[in-house]
Amino acid sequence: VKSLHAEPSKFYKNISRHGNTSAASIPIALHEMAESDLLRPGQTLACIGFGGGLTWGGNAADV
Repeated sequence: VKSLHAEPSKFYKNISRHGNTSAASIPIALHEMAESDLLRPGQTLACIGFGGGLTWGGNAADV
């Protein structure tokens, strides 16, 4: 949050409900956001994940 200079409310978090779901974290979050009507045309999403072996990856996509 600090590195991106963004408000915490801009981040979708579900770890308290599901724990660490590894490779399924981003698809689960996107599904929950869609079901909760949180995704809007024109939004830009940044998806960042961290995995085993200290690997990480990310992407940005428009809805």
